[in-house]
Amino acid sequence: MPSFDQLPCPALVTDRAGIVLDLNQELLLLVGNHKEHWLTKSMEFMFPMASRIFLQTHVWPMVLRDGYVREIRLQLQDGTGKSVPIFVNCQKTMVADGHQFTWVLFVTVERSRFEQELLEARQRAEEISKALAQSEKFMHTVADALPSMVGYWDKQLVCRFANKRYLEWFGKTPDQMIGLSMQSVLGEKLFQQNLPFIRNVLSGEQQQFERAIPKPDGSLGYVLADYVPDRDAAGSINGFIALITNITRMREADAAIRLSAGVFEATTEGITVTDAAANFVSVNSAFSALTGYPSEELIGKNARILKSGRHDASFFAEMFRKLSTDRVWKGDVWSKRKDGTIYLEQLSISAICDQSGVVQQYVGICSDITEKWDKDQLIHHMALHDGLTGLPNRTLLMERLGQVFAMARRESRQIALMFLDLDGFKKVNDTLGHAIGDEVLKTVATRLSGLLRGSDTVARLGGDEYVLLIDNPKSSDEVAQIGNRVIAALNEPMQFDGRVAHVGASIGIAFMQELADSPEAFLKRADDAMYAAKAAGKNVYRFAN
Repeated sequence: MPSFDQLPCPALVTDRAGIVLDLNQELLLLVGNHKEHWLTKSMEFMFPMASRIFLQTHVWPMVLRDGYVREIRLQLQDGTGKSVPIFVNCQKTMVADGHQFTWVLFVTVERSRFEQELLEARQRAEEISKALAQSEKFMHTVADALPSMVGYWDKQLVCRFANKRYLEWFGKTPDQMIGLSMQSVLGEKLFQQNLPFIRNVLSGEQQQFERAIPKPDGSLGYVLADYVPDRDAAGSINGFIALITNITRMREADAAIRLSAGVFEATTEGITVTDAAANFVSVNSAFSALTGYPSEELIGKNARILKSGRHDASFFAEMFRKLSTDRVWKGDVWSKRKDGTIYLEQLSISAICDQSGVVQQYVGICSDITEKWDKDQLIHHMALHDGLTGLPNRTLLMERLGQVFAMARRESRQIALMFLDLDGFKKVNDTLGHAIGDEVLKTVATRLSGLLRGSDTVARLGGDEYVLLIDNPKSSDEVAQIGNRVIAALNEPMQFDGRVAHVGASIGIAFMQELADSPEAFLKRADDAMYAAKAAGKNVYRFAN
């Protein structure tokens, strides 16, 4: 029997966690690097992302449950980074300190070579059997250990040999199977389907094809059939070897992979997979559509290519801190598309770790919420601003007044309020109409805004009432000067399509008297002072007591 390292196909041995304990030369030639490089590492590093996920979610659970897997189709990553299609077989065995797992990998692109090597191995086995006094037990042991079904049919199409898996598939005992005709074993319909391949192999041509075969229990199985002609020393065909590989699970695995890939591509949310350093490994079409980057431009690039500049370093430091502790982060992130436009995305990131808890990849799911954010901002703006003039309304004024009150409680700070009511505005509405009246109100808002600093606030409370919040003026004289400028500015005529409007302003001015004063009481004192100004003859200002 060949030693582990002499197997003609790639093979390795792992522990229960998938850590490599040994691997043969064939596998080293395929995946590259030296043997010591792979020992103590996880076998999953030999596989690309999709196969690695499938290995974790499907193959390992089957191995741990059943003790083996047969002919699972996966992709192996060779030493150049290229994906190589393989069939994976594994057998769990008991050792002194627990279990170990022997993995045998068949490279599908080299299947013909493997079949030839298998045929040569059988010929060598026959020679060994003759050397061991034609030990039938040895031949059966070897054949029954193979993961595939093996049968031998002579040129009269009579079964001369069938291994254990062959017998199990057709539900026969050795006594029942040996001597049966192929037609009776397969049934008339399946026999007729296979007849062209049978004729070809008996003419000396090796055959390979896939077929759906009913099992004794009525279920349908899928097989890959290899018919290998058996020639004697003179070159005559004595029969053929039927090597039948059960690919039912492989078909199911392929369907599962296609389903996963279909979901990955079909979802309307952007999905990304990065390595532990946040370099893109895979992105779906929705993410490419969202960012404007084709997948080939993103793969290998770092996620920082999408940074908008709207978040500081501490934002991302906190993101990765939470990922390192909770393995999940959710939030809203401003990002930049390929064309430079900024968008807001709702992002969820999950960390994928190995058995030791070390992060291997990050999976991100995102969606564009810029339009929703814009609508929310508009609604928020409308809730806090006057619809006609765009000035802050009473709600926003009281909010800002509360903020400066809080600042005044922490530091020495003066606050002044000017409560302004237009004089003559009713006459404008009555003589020029409400449309002109609205234009007057907007013009007043523009003139008042032009008189104040950026730290001050002009608000419209409704009707023809305005309030000026002056933050930390130097003195009462400065506030009085502002009052004079306001009256002068509003006394200037306003022209609209050849029609002239005149208004004035009565202003009440209040200063914050003490820290116990509330914003509502403060506004009330300024309002009272405004009425005092009106009583004094209008178009003047008065200070509150």
